[in-house]
Order: sequence, then structure tokens, then C-alpha cells
Amino acid sequence: MIRTTALTRRFGELTAVDRLTLEVARGEIFGLVGPDGAGKTTTLRLLCSLLDPSSGEAWVAGHDVAREPEAVKDRIGYMAQRFGLYGDLTVDENMEFYADLFGVSAAARAELLPGLLRMTRMEPFRARQAGRLSGGMKQKLALMCTLLHRPQVLFLDEPTNGVDPVSRRDFWAILYGLVRDGMTVLITTAYLDEAERCNRLGFLHRGRMIRCDTPRALKSGLEERCYQVEGPNLRAARETLRQRPEILSVEPSGSTLHVFSRTEPRVEQATVREIQPSLEDIFIALVRKADVQ
Repeated sequence: MIRTTALTRRFGELTAVDRLTLEVARGEIFGLVGPDGAGKTTTLRLLCSLLDPSSGEAWVAGHDVAREPEAVKDRIGYMAQRFGLYGDLTVDENMEFYADLFGVSAAARAELLPGLLRMTRMEPFRARQAGRLSGGMKQKLALMCTLLHRPQVLFLDEPTNGVDPVSRRDFWAILYGLVRDGMTVLITTAYLDEAERCNRLGFLHRGRMIRCDTPRALKSGLEERCYQVEGPNLRAARETLRQRPEILSVEPSGSTLHVFSRTEPRVEQATVREIQPSLEDIFIALVRKADVQ
């Protein structure tokens, strides 16, 4: 449903997306992960035909994003980081407004709106103004408005940023339901714990895809092993370890250090044991590796 080949976007001297090549299958939740400035939002805007590529190609739902922008837009839903809800309109009024924008018929609205309200558990809040909703409820309303024209592909740009954990869990339950019905979802996130919910992940760094795989495969895909170091003087241990050529990365993790190394590190007056790395550990290690290549 989504395919790119060497997709690139430049803004003057800055290359925001650098030769991105990926494929996303129908019914898949694909996550783009990276820090601010990694190129996540620019990638989504390219795929939604909101920006033209500087070079390379991309297809969404079988249509070229550069040559067939209207066909692409008819088949996608795009929820930006700041979706354009109208705070003085109620939940129902916002949905009616977006249904008008999408040209949704009265018959289709009568069929679709009750189902969206049930799915998001927003039925009790239909008469509440959007400006008086909680952060999680606003995101649910934005999602409902995005789904009104029944898109085949859903693009979500950090949809749970700043949302409480319970609302975040509810939001993901909704996404799983949409995927079971055949929708394809591409989501950007900076939350590594949330990224584990995706079927596959692409790690972006400075506009480049540095690794793409399932969360489980990413955790076991590095040749270096992850070790936890505990001891009385971790600052000195960190500086010492960083000088060793076999060490890929040394990062604080709470009251310990997480070290990626080809061999078990030896640290005086410290306890060292091999551990299962988190996705955050893996991403940091991959960034360190990309920076030295």
C-alpha cells in the first residue's frame, strides 16, 4: 500500500529525507521512529502529496504521489500533530463540518457516524465543545474526523504526544480494530515503548533509514551485546569505557550504565551482566554506529 524508492526532499542545503526506500503492506501498522528533526513529518507530508519530492518516487494505494496527488488524497487520512479542530464547535458539529469537507453523503453519515462514536467511546460527549475535551478525547475526535471518508491508508503524526497513558492505550486499541478491518497505518512516534506495538519499525536519523525490521528482530539484530554496569563511580567508568575501541556506546540508564560491546567489558569495582536491550537502547546504539560510518 506504501512504496518509496530513494525518496528525497531537500530544503536548500538541508536534506530532510535522504534516499528513503521502504514498503508497507496492506493491513500493517508501520512505525517511523526518530528524534525531532529526523525527517518523520516531512516523510508523511511527501506520502500525503502535500510536498513534492526533490528526487525519488513514492506510491500510496497504487498511485504516484507526485503525478496523481488528488487520487492519493482521496484514499488517505492524514492526522497532523495539530489537527484543525474547532474549539467552539461540539463533537457532532466538528464531525458534520468535516463530513461536508469530504463530501460525505447524508446516507453515509447516518451509517458511519454512530459506529465511529461507539468505537471511540465518545457517545456521551457528542454535545461537548471540542475546546472543553481532554487531550485524549481531542485526539479521538481528530481520528474520527480523519476516518469520515473511509480512507484505505491512515497517516498519523505523533498522535499520542502529550496524551495520558490510559487514553494512549485506548487510541491503540482503536488502531488495532481498524487494521483488523483491512486499513494500513503509518504512524510516527518518539515513544520507544509505544513503538513496540507496531508490526514493523523504521529508525530514522538525519533523514536516513538506519534500520527497518520487527521490534523483536531489532532487539536481536546487532552484533554487539548489551551489558548493564552497576558500581560506585559510574562517571569515571563511563569515560574509561568510551575510550575502548570495542565499545559501541555507553549511556546512562537510571542508576546504571548500558553498554554495547563486542566483548564483555571489564570495569573495576563494578558489576557487569548481559541484559536484553530495550528499543531505546537499540536506537541509541544504531545512531552511534551510523555517526561513525
